[in-house]
Amino acid sequence: MEKDFRQVVQSWLEGNFDEATKAQIRALQENDMTELEDAFYRNLEFGTGGLRGIMGVGTNRMNKYTVGMATQGLANYMKANIEGPLSVCISFDSRNNSPEFARIAANVLSANGIHVYIFDKLHPIALMSYSVRTKKANAGIMITASHNPKEYNGYKVFWSDGAQVTSPVDKDIVAEVAKITDPSMVKFEPGDDAAPVEVMSHEMDEAYLNSVMTLMLSPEAVAAHKDLKIVYTPIHGSGVEIVPEFLAKLGFENIYHVPEQDVVDGNFPTVMSPNPEEPSALAMALAVADKEGADLVMATDPDADRIGISVRDNEGKMVLLNGNQTGSILTYYILRRWSELGKLDGNQFIVKTIVTTELMRTIAEKYGVKVYNVLTGFKWIADIIKKNEGKSTFVCGGEESYGFNVGDFVRDKDAPITCAFVAECAAWAADQGKTLYQLLQDIYAEFGYYKESLISLTKKGKAGLEEIAAMMVDYRNNPPKELAGSPVIKVIDYSKPEETGLPASNVLQFYNEAGDVVTIRPSGTEPKIKFYFGIKGSDADAKNEALRAQFSK
Repeated sequence: MEKDFRQVVQSWLEGNFDEATKAQIRALQENDMTELEDAFYRNLEFGTGGLRGIMGVGTNRMNKYTVGMATQGLANYMKANIEGPLSVCISFDSRNNSPEFARIAANVLSANGIHVYIFDKLHPIALMSYSVRTKKANAGIMITASHNPKEYNGYKVFWSDGAQVTSPVDKDIVAEVAKITDPSMVKFEPGDDAAPVEVMSHEMDEAYLNSVMTLMLSPEAVAAHKDLKIVYTPIHGSGVEIVPEFLAKLGFENIYHVPEQDVVDGNFPTVMSPNPEEPSALAMALAVADKEGADLVMATDPDADRIGISVRDNEGKMVLLNGNQTGSILTYYILRRWSELGKLDGNQFIVKTIVTTELMRTIAEKYGVKVYNVLTGFKWIADIIKKNEGKSTFVCGGEESYGFNVGDFVRDKDAPITCAFVAECAAWAADQGKTLYQLLQDIYAEFGYYKESLISLTKKGKAGLEEIAAMMVDYRNNPPKELAGSPVIKVIDYSKPEETGLPASNVLQFYNEAGDVVTIRPSGTEPKIKFYFGIKGSDADAKNEALRAQFSK
């Protein structure tokens, strides 16, 4: 909620805050009033999954006080609403201050009588979800800002099923966090009656790897092509140990690294952004691939929930696949292998988001597998898995933003298992004399050519948020009359759950007569508004260019 920031600033200068924090505030008062206002004009929103924001002083920043107050609110909610002994698992990624924020969260929970399981070092988000389920913990915390730039950090909250919290729990936690108005209300230091803080180490990694190995589908193909050359980079993040270990456990023998990017560093010194969606983030890995003659490049982001891959085309050139293409290849591979192995009986399902390619749906329908379409965010995929437990079997699911998962051991995007399946699929394709690129072309030939793209406009600060809100109002009141020259025939407003059957969300979709779709949504985690284009047909490339021109004005 927006506040008189000057009053809040004064309360921090006079309140129970450390001198280093107060000195930073005074420096902003003297040098940058715009930054000072942005740091204090509102509380950093504890939203659908927790906190995410720029690190620094202020109520609208990630710092030890906002982390502590959020954790105290979470602890208060748990103690008021959950019976019996309470426990929380905590992990963190490679970002600056992530270990410190994890330690603060652990101390606050322990001081509140809540048993803490914390990883001994950085671990992917998949291990967080897996550990919550394995330890039968009540909740989990992951300190990460995922793929955001280096100045960001975040705090994701998971619930007992290993998925990020959803309504109404998220809103109830928000309400409890909002009651914590001053650091003096936080139990920062455990006392004599504190609950244990238990360290998790490699034993949890081993359990996770062994669980996931039971899902693999083509060990014979891997054995036949164990010499497949693979380049992997964690981009300075938490996949640095477990992904190479996973690939080796599968049997692959030629794993090449990017030594500079194996260095755990929250400044991400070798990339502009640690986001595998960005081609530049894979540049160094591609150079290694060219040097070594590698067939496949894989990259994961700091918390290892997203994966970007590159494969060789028919001319031997490395080409980057987008999240829709990777998801389609894996969906096809997994469902085909399930079919060949006699594992499909009509009681299986996959899940995709509303902005993810319809190619996944088309593939699943061929194999008689049900498809669920959900709002953006992997928590909604996890929600469908939870609702179908004991009734039908989740096979795989994904979203266009480079997130995918297989099986139900983990209830979030899982880049380590996705790396494993991409490598296995490459070996399976090689067994048929094909590359992953050729497999994708075969999929297009069988199911039709699909083209997806994205425009993401960044609007920073208070003014940026206001501009994004105004844009959404304008699109609602004045929807486009045509898309790529074809008349708009249908508009879906996801803020109206009575019409969509889904939870309310600030998303608009426009369909034209040709069957193309444009989806517009503000990001829930970044100061961006996103335009998603989904086109099918032989003229998809031309229509995509027309749509990009139309919505980038």
